[in-house]
Amino acid sequence: MAERAGTANGVGGDTDEQEAKHLRRHRRLRRLGWTLAIIVAIVAVVTVVLRLTPWPSALLIRAVFEQGAKESIAQMQPYVPDIEYDEHLDLDYGGGHGQTLDVIGLPGGEAKPTVVWIHGGAWISGAKANVEPYLRMIAAEGYTTVALGYSIAPEQIYPTAVGQANDALAYLEANADELGIDPDRIVLAGDSAGSQLASQVAALTTNPDYAGLLDVTPALEPDQLVGTVLNCGVYDLDNMTGLDGLVGWGFQVALWAYTGTQDWSVSAPGSLMSTIDFANADFPKTFITGGNGDGLTWLQSIPMSQRLQERGVEVTTLFWPADHEPALPHEYQFHMTKFEEAHVALQQTLDFLADVTK
Repeated sequence: MAERAGTANGVGGDTDEQEAKHLRRHRRLRRLGWTLAIIVAIVAVVTVVLRLTPWPSALLIRAVFEQGAKESIAQMQPYVPDIEYDEHLDLDYGGGHGQTLDVIGLPGGEAKPTVVWIHGGAWISGAKANVEPYLRMIAAEGYTTVALGYSIAPEQIYPTAVGQANDALAYLEANADELGIDPDRIVLAGDSAGSQLASQVAALTTNPDYAGLLDVTPALEPDQLVGTVLNCGVYDLDNMTGLDGLVGWGFQVALWAYTGTQDWSVSAPGSLMSTIDFANADFPKTFITGGNGDGLTWLQSIPMSQRLQERGVEVTTLFWPADHEPALPHEYQFHMTKFEEAHVALQQTLDFLADVTK
């Protein structure tokens, strides 16, 4: 009888252990279920938010671009001449939103031909400091250079930056004597999104009908604007609507943030930003370039150069064969420690400036 009782107790112990294991498993599954539910809820909320506002994605892209800008500055810095510059920094040009510009030239005070450079950053990032090393190289050759700060998106939306660039030109003309600026020899320049802005201001300055559509009174007369330098820009938004993958997503986010609407391609900004449609025969002489490894070269820069030439504009191009090695990326001009071609681009830019400002 004792042996039978012991066996019964053993069976009972095994049953209790099995029940405990089952209970622990059940609790683990419940915790896993709650965790999955929370993850699904978070994903759903994030998905909804990303469909309602460009802010999170735009700020993510901005962070990536800012890191790239730091690397570009580091690549240019060793080639900045170690000379004395005449500087007027952080000048409030009256464009609002706390935006300023920097004027950099050589000592002496006499009026010099002036290059006004609008920085890039997909309209949602960037700062005037990003292009200042490049402008110091240009200033060392006898030019007054201007690094223009403007409001980026999503904090401010289109057409704020266009109006600010025009206001900056008015300020530079009004203060030309003090700043060493020759107001009759101004070149508008830009890189990437800044190139689009430069082309837009050049087009509204030289095309009264376009200025009327934008409701902007040009700050300069057409003959004051003697040239444009367009690096790696966007000039035809229709050509960008079919992009897919990561590049397409980034462009869609940037334009949504910049224009304030997801429907930018079928609204006024999508049309009015496409300067390929509004640059006429009076558009300034133009230097335009892009790297063969940059998709924007084939979609934007080459077609823009061809359109300008069709309309009788004098265009100087610097493009590289499709199979050129190394493949030159977006804004290759600033990668001066990496690419000899960046030095070629700088020299050809200086040659162009000397020609249009003589």
